[in-house]
Amino acid sequence: MRIAVTGAGGFCGSHVALAAAALGLDVLCYGRSPGPVGRHVHWDATTGDPDLAGADLVVHCAAAVADLPRGSAGEAGQYAVNVTGTARLLRAAAGRPVVQVSSASVYDPRIGRSWIMEHHPTEGGHLNAYGRTKAAAERLALEAGAVVLRPRAVYGPGDPHLAPQLLARVRHGLLLLPGGDVRISLTAVQNLADACLAALGLTGGRAWTPGAYNIADDRHYRRDDAVRRVLAAHGVRARIGHVPTPLARLAARTGRVPGLTPYAVDQLATGVTLDLGRSRTQHWRPLWDLDTVLLLDRATAAARGASADD
Repeated sequence: MRIAVTGAGGFCGSHVALAAAALGLDVLCYGRSPGPVGRHVHWDATTGDPDLAGADLVVHCAAAVADLPRGSAGEAGQYAVNVTGTARLLRAAAGRPVVQVSSASVYDPRIGRSWIMEHHPTEGGHLNAYGRTKAAAERLALEAGAVVLRPRAVYGPGDPHLAPQLLARVRHGLLLLPGGDVRISLTAVQNLADACLAALGLTGGRAWTPGAYNIADDRHYRRDDAVRRVLAAHGVRARIGHVPTPLARLAARTGRVPGLTPYAVDQLATGVTLDLGRSRTQHWRPLWDLDTVLLLDRATAAARGASADD
């Protein structure tokens, strides 16, 4: 069985490629940069259709994930990757089973998200181009009969987004977060990779029914505790302070704090938890959580240290 993974040189795609190879699949890694295993097939989502000859199954992870405000210079490029690129991928797939990795950022933030099911509106209210373009892309995928996965705040080994952004905001032993502590869903990248393969029927069950599915860890987290533990795992001890949410939103709108955007404030200040009932109907259960991921990180770091000593 041969599987095509787009965006295999990126964070989520690389984990999907590794998980597929561990199952004994022949992996084709599509993208501008090579994946960690298998054969690299160059594909630029902005220039043409991928050549999927020989692929039996497809996982579409390729995406432009920058937090760009409406009307920014980079929004057209993000649309070209996320929307036009998805259309090209679906056209090339030509009936092959497709799993598209979307995002919980497609959900309309104007409506309460303390407990989100898949029927939550996705048609508007997005705070950046990423949410808008991912929502448009997944509509194409759903119309084509694909399985669409909606993870939230993906973290884990090689994370280029969440942990680095938190670490960069620590100043003099203090990390300021918008609003009070809230309950949130997070998604270990290992759970996302497992869901991608399970949705294709590769891990012992049937292929999932086409449609959208929330994907997250099997537990919810308190934001402040999760942040402290991630910082500690990187050797950073910092006190967490709280900035009133209206003040943080004002600072984001006016650009007074570099890198602080309305989307970033929303992600940190709003309690967002995903209902996993629909994915459970497919007999899928997430096996990883923050405890197991941080334990793996510590074990990996210890092994590297021992290797360096040798």
